[in-house]
Amino acid sequence: MTAEKYLRPEVIRQVARLDLRAKFIVEGFLTGLHSSPFQGFSVEFSEHRKYNPGDDLKSLDWHVYAKTGKYFVKKFRAETNMTGYLVMDLSKSMDWNGPAEARKAGVKIDWSALGAADETLTKFDYAVCLAAALGYLMIYQQDPVGLVAFDTKLTTVIPPKSKRSQLGTILSVLANLKPVGQTNIPDSLFQLASMIKGKSLIMLFTDLLPTTDDWKTEADALLRSLYRLRYSGHEVIVFHVLDVLETKFPLAGLVDFQDVESADHKEIDAQGIADDYRKFVDEFRAYYKAECAGANVDYVAMDTSVGFDKALLDYLILRQRRFG
Repeated sequence: MTAEKYLRPEVIRQVARLDLRAKFIVEGFLTGLHSSPFQGFSVEFSEHRKYNPGDDLKSLDWHVYAKTGKYFVKKFRAETNMTGYLVMDLSKSMDWNGPAEARKAGVKIDWSALGAADETLTKFDYAVCLAAALGYLMIYQQDPVGLVAFDTKLTTVIPPKSKRSQLGTILSVLANLKPVGQTNIPDSLFQLASMIKGKSLIMLFTDLLPTTDDWKTEADALLRSLYRLRYSGHEVIVFHVLDVLETKFPLAGLVDFQDVESADHKEIDAQGIADDYRKFVDEFRAYYKAECAGANVDYVAMDTSVGFDKALLDYLILRQRRFG
């Protein structure tokens, strides 16, 4: 099995240990990165930046030039360090695996529409694997990284460190986090903004599912908390993680839909609402994408069938654009 295959969620789910999941994802990503048009983002250049006219020629790194054909200058550690926070939503709605639930309930489904994603991870497990890989990558770059988890308020806070032992601490806590019930993202992010000092990168992992029909009001409350983080000088990436069934909705027949955070349920003709449902998901994502762009927040739409390399590359691009 090639290293790149570990970028696929349906493959990584077969690996039990989170530390190995993180290692395989990052090594698979770097293997692909070195043979791609994006090789300039390689983490081995984490303490370099592109040469600009007027830079001291003595600072040019000729070893990097020999490998890439591009001019990079060496940077001091103080210029390159970036403090990161992995911020995990513990909402019960994250604890859902659409394909597995559909199979268990005997729901009519067009499995061909899912491809290899007929067996994947819960949204929470997917987010945990992604956070673990990003933590691994940051420690690899000697960047301080911490971990925050929240439900209606912050419940877990691990201050950022760049030591190798920090990765073990973060992975151990991540592996034991459980989605518990309702969450309050805006209040938790306001609490986080009041707590952290200095410019940091906030990486939020959440499904952003609304709890009422008035989803735009809920979205606007969340966006105000993102503006608060930006006002404090922090960079923010929102990893919007949905289940593959929530995005593709390849269901048919009468389906009993139950709210994962309450006892409410409703039987619905899935095929009859499919077009309207997909239209809503597109509108929902487009609204967040546009509003996040207005706040200068990076928004990354994911689902549990998407390879982990997409998010890791988005992270490196942001790092180079704003910190490099």
